Amino acid sequence: MSRKALVLFSFLITLGLPALAHHGWSEYDNSKELRLTGTIAESGYEHPHGHIKLVTAGKTWNAVLAPPSRMTARGLPPADLKVGSTVTVVGYGNRSKPDEMRAERIIVGGKTVELR
Repeated sequence: MSRKALVLFSFLITLGLPALAHHGWSEYDNSKELRLTGTIAESGYEHPHGHIKLVTAGKTWNAVLAPPSRMTARGLPPADLKVGSTVTVVGYGNRSKPDEMRAERIIVGGKTVELR
């Protein structure tokens, strides 16, 4: 293999690595569904996934949401994730990070949005 081809091949492999590392959904325990209602203390609407910090009665959770393009397509614009809003998040807790969950759906402003 020529040096040019080797460099190109290495570059292409490197581009794919974030995608491989990105979806580690097995780290979430999908045998125990969580349904949490609380107040949004912080929100982010960026790639690869949106997120909110959800303050509940007993704990503050970091909820991993869907990618922004999916949230927009399913009717969840950034304005719906305002700090101070009360929301319900349904999803699964992370096996090794006790304050993190993967959100499957979110209920905000009287509407339910499926995130997965």
